Amino acid sequence: MKDRVVKMMKSMLLLLILLGVVSGRRTQLFKGLPATCTVEENAAAGVSVYTFNVTVSPMSSEGVEILPTIVNSNPLTEAFDIETKGNLEYRVVTTGNPVLDYETMPKSFDLQIFIEDTSGRTDLNTLTVRLIDKNERPVFRGNIAIQTVMIYVLEGTPPERIYQVNATDPENAELKYSLLPAPVPFLVLESGDIFSTKEFDYEKDQRCYFLNITVTDPDGLDSTKTVNINIINIDDETPYFTTKQRIYRIPEEQSPGTFVANLTAKDPDDEDSPSRLFYSIQSSDRYFSINPSTGVLQVTGRIDRDALPLRLHPNISVIVRVEDSPTGGHASEMEITIIIDDINDNPPECDPSTFRKEADESTIAGTFLLDLRNYCKDIDVDPSNNQFNFTGLSGFGSNNFALESAVSGRLVMTESIDLEHPANLGVEVYSLTVRVQDIACPSYSNIIYIYIRIKPVNEFFPVFGNLSYEFSVPEITKVGSSIGKVNARDKDWPPSVITYSIVAGGGTRGYTNIFWISPTKGDVKILARLDYETTQKHILTVQASDQEKTATASVTVNVLEVNDEEPVCSPNFYSFQIPVSLAVGTNINGFRIECKDRDSDPRSFRYFINEGNVNNHFTFSPSAGSNVSRLILASRFNYDSGLDTNWVYRLRVHITDDNLLSTRDKSAHLIKTGTVTLSIRVIPNPTTAITTTPGFTVVTKRGNLYSDSAWYVPFVITFGSLLLLGLLGYLGFLLTTWVRTHRPPAGRADSTLLINAPEKKKPKKEVVVTMTKLNTVFDGEARDPVTGKMYEFNTLSGARRWKKSNELLQPVPAVQVTSNVTDDGGQGTDRAEATSKKEPSRKMKEPTAQTKPAAKLSAERSETPGQDQLRLQKPKEEPEDRGLFSPAPQGRYQPPLPK
Repeated sequence: MKDRVVKMMKSMLLLLILLGVVSGRRTQLFKGLPATCTVEENAAAGVSVYTFNVTVSPMSSEGVEILPTIVNSNPLTEAFDIETKGNLEYRVVTTGNPVLDYETMPKSFDLQIFIEDTSGRTDLNTLTVRLIDKNERPVFRGNIAIQTVMIYVLEGTPPERIYQVNATDPENAELKYSLLPAPVPFLVLESGDIFSTKEFDYEKDQRCYFLNITVTDPDGLDSTKTVNINIINIDDETPYFTTKQRIYRIPEEQSPGTFVANLTAKDPDDEDSPSRLFYSIQSSDRYFSINPSTGVLQVTGRIDRDALPLRLHPNISVIVRVEDSPTGGHASEMEITIIIDDINDNPPECDPSTFRKEADESTIAGTFLLDLRNYCKDIDVDPSNNQFNFTGLSGFGSNNFALESAVSGRLVMTESIDLEHPANLGVEVYSLTVRVQDIACPSYSNIIYIYIRIKPVNEFFPVFGNLSYEFSVPEITKVGSSIGKVNARDKDWPPSVITYSIVAGGGTRGYTNIFWISPTKGDVKILARLDYETTQKHILTVQASDQEKTATASVTVNVLEVNDEEPVCSPNFYSFQIPVSLAVGTNINGFRIECKDRDSDPRSFRYFINEGNVNNHFTFSPSAGSNVSRLILASRFNYDSGLDTNWVYRLRVHITDDNLLSTRDKSAHLIKTGTVTLSIRVIPNPTTAITTTPGFTVVTKRGNLYSDSAWYVPFVITFGSLLLLGLLGYLGFLLTTWVRTHRPPAGRADSTLLINAPEKKKPKKEVVVTMTKLNTVFDGEARDPVTGKMYEFNTLSGARRWKKSNELLQPVPAVQVTSNVTDDGGQGTDRAEATSKKEPSRKMKEPTAQTKPAAKLSAERSETPGQDQLRLQKPKEEPEDRGLFSPAPQGRYQPPLPK
């Protein structure tokens, strides 16, 4: 860009000068111009080409205004310039840019030179410069012209052209090539081709050559360049092993990495440098490996001289290969032999290493038991390494055994063993150890374990702890319960397993048997219900056996009586009719019940109505202390006022056998209950005379027939009893809760709930009774207007009693009892509810009797058993002169009231 600007400025200057020359005054100012001159090609910068002078006009006092300047050249060039020499003398010189070249540039240049003096005169003349040709040196072309050429020749290459030298002459003259030094295996042709004259061997010949190539023109001018020729080594030689040893010896069981041998080799191709060889094992050997770079042979796998195939052939042959290339090249192989030496590396071993032997406790001393050498061996190959001995017999009881010798390994018993002897502590198995050990060092060893079991001999009979056993069992004990245990042992060790059996008196073969004994534990159990009333004592013979010897003992089972029989009454069902106007205190239809109990006194009976006695119209007299009692009308019927609504009464009567028990005993003793059902129909007053119709009694008797073969009967009875017992227990819990929350105020009765649910052995009736005891305080006295006898009474409740107790009483209603019983043939638990005492009603015309079942006969009473004092309140409107027991009009009885 800068050159273009300069050229433009020069062109503008030239144009201005030409215009000035044309328009100005032109004067001859140059001396020596125009002219023609010559210059040689390739002239250096600053070479003078032509010299000229300038003439200044006398009128120009200040000299030259514009120095001589080349304003144009034909052809255009910047190869020339004008310099001042002084005193108005100037010269044309070469600039060297570009260098003048005769062969490539024009042969002549016309230079137009302009000048102007201070007076404004100008002059323009031409200098013609002709080039003169000059002989130049030849010039190399290509890489050789700028650097030393490196040529590589592989060894073994036959003579051939290896390089082409290229040079030119500026005058296009013919050139000649030559090389120095002369005695080298190369030549250069006139065409510039360099040839090798031999086949090079890298290992024998010179490996580097420096050739000076000279090119010369016909005038003798020349140029020289250097060519460097290197001989390249190739892999043309076979490596060879330098190790001479072929046999090596190592012990067996060397650890991996153990050095075996260092195999070395050489390659003639690498004599002047470390060989780059590669080693490998050609044989399929699993014991050794070789370092591919160093040739070091090492152990890589376990070498066991005692295992096949080395046990038979201890020599290992290894073929080692050396190569001069990892991918295949020249190679050599060598076979070496490695001998494996045996060492003592195996302990003696026994198969099996654990022995179990048996000997009777009666075995005599000196008896042979075991030959250990038959089971032990040492697998080392060398005989000096496979010899062993047996030593170190030890263990618990080892004093009873011995080894005949260390070499033989025969185990014998030194003395017999009695297991029952205290010194042997009852040990059955003796644990022994024997050491089997190498004779050669390092004396490896193993332990043999021997377990000798001494088989016991049954020498003693079983012996019972007692010659006879006696057990007492309540008759209500549940079936399957254990009633006692027998025990027998013998002196044998270990203790024999004793089995028990009943051989007489009870047996164990059928269900009909009453007793059973556990064969292993000796527990005696019952298989059926015991009955004191049938059998009070059972005598059994029990046998103990140790499978070989037996012993017997006597077992006596005493059956204890328990109140397990319920009262049975006749009749147990009765149905009749009564008129609505029947008098209070009347024995209804002359009805009476008579009760029996197999295990209770007749005086223990107590009677109460548990169910159906609405408004307490009925009661029994006597209520306790007798096996006979009568049904009494306790209060009149009142249908007119609506107090009574029932015309049919179905009474459930309970008879318990607890009358002779105290309150404390009742909570601990078993109580049984019988049941009687009564059906009473009340007949309204007829419009005509009532025809007396004799009553009738329907007695239904049911019995359970039990057969030994009917196994399901006790099962069904027991299962049903358990279900009913659970239900009634829950109802009893609810009743107890209700009684506690509704307990009467102080001075009234306490409630006690008795529940009896024994296991059924035959058809019986069971009753649960609730008794309310009335602690009556007699705070007043009066005289009966009929008999004139004195009686005591309670002003609050109206209860009365005779002041003297030596007179018989007529049965009068005094208590009210409600009960709930099961069906005739069933077994269960009844629930009884205690009736609450009612206060006398002032609005009622006739008060309701206050009733309470007696817990036992009062201490103040002197009446005989079977009788009871009953007291009734007398209405105020009745005459006072009526006796206490006199009948009231229309068959009704009105007791006097206290005054």
